Amino acid sequence: MKIKDIIGVLGLLLITWSASAQVVSKDSINMLKDQKQVIELSKRLNERKLELAKLENQVPQKTEEVANTAENAQKSAEENKKAAEKLGDDPQDKKHARRASKSAGSAHRDAKRARRAQQNLEKLNKNIESLKKKIADDESKLASLQGS
Repeated sequence: MKIKDIIGVLGLLLITWSASAQVVSKDSINMLKDQKQVIELSKRLNERKLELAKLENQVPQKTEEVANTAENAQKSAEENKKAAEKLGDDPQDKKHARRASKSAGSAHRDAKRARRAQQNLEKLNKNIESLKKKIADDESKLASLQGS
């Protein structure tokens, strides 16, 4: 019986000794946490840079769309003006009235498309600027974390 007790005490001492040898210091834990933050920040920074590149690639297409819709709106307005002038010459003509009405509707739709295209371009530019600010903030945070 005494031999079993002695062996049990020795086994318990051996287990506690090996467990105490594996204690990790607080400095290494903090260092690992900092490394984790750096990795997460680097990942977020890369994702934002990819998103920025994608948005910047859309700018030429949106700019061209704005130019095209503005040109179409201008053409529609000119056609509407011509139709309105013809209707003004003969206000009782049903054919001229119908053409003037249709050209007015067309001019209205084209102007609306041009405004929307312009708003989309402005929104895209605003998103690009916002993303650039976020990237700059992330880069400064990353530099401060890596410097310490």
